[in-house]
Amino acid sequence: MDILLKYFFGLSDQQITLFRQLEPLYAEWNAQINVISRKDFSEFYERHVLHSLGIAKLIRFNKGTKILDVGTGGGFPGIPLAIMFPEVQFHLVDSIGKKIKVVQNVADGLGLKNVTADQIRAEQLTDKYDFVVSRAVTRLPEFVPWVQKNVSKKQINALPNGIIYLKGGDLTEELKPFRKRVFVQDLSAYFTEEFFDTKKVVHLPL
Repeated sequence: MDILLKYFFGLSDQQITLFRQLEPLYAEWNAQINVISRKDFSEFYERHVLHSLGIAKLIRFNKGTKILDVGTGGGFPGIPLAIMFPEVQFHLVDSIGKKIKVVQNVADGLGLKNVTADQIRAEQLTDKYDFVVSRAVTRLPEFVPWVQKNVSKKQINALPNGIIYLKGGDLTEELKPFRKRVFVQDLSAYFTEEFFDTKKVVHLPL
């Protein structure tokens, strides 16, 4: 938990309380439904919570923003972002029902009123959102066709509406189709831990 306070100074008492509650909640649910690998759980705040909050270093979402988290798994990046931005609406979706069960129970356990969770494929969604966020679900050339129909044309944030993607490794080939409009930020610019040396946040306006 201390790693969050190292990088985010203005958290309210309520936000700190909710972030502290994350680990025991996930430990309880992960024992029943494995959504976080056992070897990773000891680094829960660094590899899951702080990684998710790399998006919060790139952009401060304005009040009323609507976010779709595709392939949310156990609720990342959506749950940490929902704590960080309580006046933003988050829709967390995954095609696997047991993962959504964990997400819903964590959201309920924290009392997050700005989170909804559904078992559904992104291709089936018809609603509009300001941003689609995800954590390395697939390659971006495959991901974009799933969600481009869901990005709203109305702009209310400093960054243009589109996809904000957390990914690692060399993205040169993957981003070639989008190179004229994509922005890539190394997370090592924000976080000094070795885990972030190869991690990036990608913004693709749509």
